[in-house]
Amino acid sequence: MNYNNKVSVWDYIRVLPQYLIPQHCLSRIIYWITRCEWTPLKNLLIKLFIYWFKVDMNLAKESHAENFIHFNHFFTRELKPEVRPIAQEQDVIVCPIDGYISQIGKINSGEIFQAKNRSYDLDTLLAMDNDIVSLFKDGVFATFYLSPRDYHRIHMPRDGQLQKMIYIPGKLFAVNTYTTRVVKNLFARNERVISLFETDTGPMAIIMVGAMLVSSMETVWAGQITPAKNREITNQSYLEQNKKIKLRHGEEIGRFNMGSTVILLFSKDAVEWSSNLQQDQLVSMGEKLGMCHCTTARMQEVAQRREQLPKT
Repeated sequence: MNYNNKVSVWDYIRVLPQYLIPQHCLSRIIYWITRCEWTPLKNLLIKLFIYWFKVDMNLAKESHAENFIHFNHFFTRELKPEVRPIAQEQDVIVCPIDGYISQIGKINSGEIFQAKNRSYDLDTLLAMDNDIVSLFKDGVFATFYLSPRDYHRIHMPRDGQLQKMIYIPGKLFAVNTYTTRVVKNLFARNERVISLFETDTGPMAIIMVGAMLVSSMETVWAGQITPAKNREITNQSYLEQNKKIKLRHGEEIGRFNMGSTVILLFSKDAVEWSSNLQQDQLVSMGEKLGMCHCTTARMQEVAQRREQLPKT
């Protein structure tokens, strides 16, 4: 993957069909196929997928295609715990996924870098929710691409308490290299689920971005979110006592039922990414991404902000 390559005419030609096909209809068809339990079909799909994408089944808890209920059961397979140890350093930020870093850096005046000559607005990404936008303006971000062969569960980068979850309907453009170079505001146009957490280093947002053939996204607290019956923005608060959800770093928070992109946001001066991280770098869930700045002043600021949050 190289997001810095010059955009070619061929890139535009390859992306053009994505504007013309019924994206959501196609994804619903894939949804049905990937949950078909007819043994000959599901075994064939799984074995062809393993062969074509060179999936390393030695990492999985279950390595035999015949033992999966359907293709999606295979696609969201668990890994053996020992193959993805969780970094345990104090104040560490751990990688939430297996995949590649497509971009990483600072949010400059509300602009997030997508690819060469391509940026998108933080406020559009966050559905114009000014309260959330203000938390991350001039903060830091990391965008991760999950290829088809990767592990497709998402995990907590840091201990946190869920504040709210927002579902935002949108397009389902692919998130591959050439589409990222061509389509403006790609991640702010695609369907996505935003999970806002409060941590001891301040607010943290984990954004699951849907894509072509990504027929479903789910979280451990809400279950399946997409495909949605009503394709309209929904905003669910988790601040009430009976809805409080706390998760430790390394715990699973959700999964893609097919692959896509995760965007991680932290506020200004909250996190320092490791100096060795760079674009196109392969990363594994649980490894160290950086360190947080858990100063006494920041922890007091977090506590004060929690007291000011609405209770509904």
